[in-house]
Amino acid sequence: MITKRSQSGIYLLVAVCVALMAACSLTVGLPKLERDDVVVAFGDSITFGAGATPQESYPAILEKIIGRKVVNAGLPGEVTAGGLARLPKVLEQEKPALVIICLGGNDLLRSMSKKQAADNIREMVRLIRKHGAAVVLIGVPALGLSVSPDPLYREIAEKMNVSLEEKTLSEILADSAFKADLIHPNAAGYRRLAEAVAAHMKKSGAIEATTSQ
Repeated sequence: MITKRSQSGIYLLVAVCVALMAACSLTVGLPKLERDDVVVAFGDSITFGAGATPQESYPAILEKIIGRKVVNAGLPGEVTAGGLARLPKVLEQEKPALVIICLGGNDLLRSMSKKQAADNIREMVRLIRKHGAAVVLIGVPALGLSVSPDPLYREIAEKMNVSLEEKTLSEILADSAFKADLIHPNAAGYRRLAEAVAAHMKKSGAIEATTSQ
């Protein structure tokens, strides 16, 4: 027999589980991608694929998984201010249906203003939407002994209703088996990131099913 006390315990457990699942990512519905739609992976050296070959970068692997063209628009060493300045030309040139942003790590490493970094990312989201494209944001780890997503990404995602893949990059960079160096994944890490992004896209409705890998 379920007593009031045990019933309260069940409700509490369910609430905790829901909260933990919500903390992993923020899935916002995305328009379904057509087969000829272009996806732009926009970011710094992690998007570029430092620590692996070009064919092993996460955009190259993602392209194979989702069966759509994925443009690698990663620039090593870039901070969010540089990304904001570079983005309009990329949008005009590639005319993407979806842009995946993975930026901010260099701002954090250089102890630059976190507020300014967040403002820059918000402006990127606005520019992308102005061009008629959808956005996926990848959470970048905060500085510190424990590798965990910086809260600024969730704050941006919640306030701007942006689909967020929050935890995978932090998990990769917390595991030496997936790292080429202290701040970059290796080939296995990039594959794991690509698979997580593809799963997130599927969950959000951007794609119906994955293809070859």
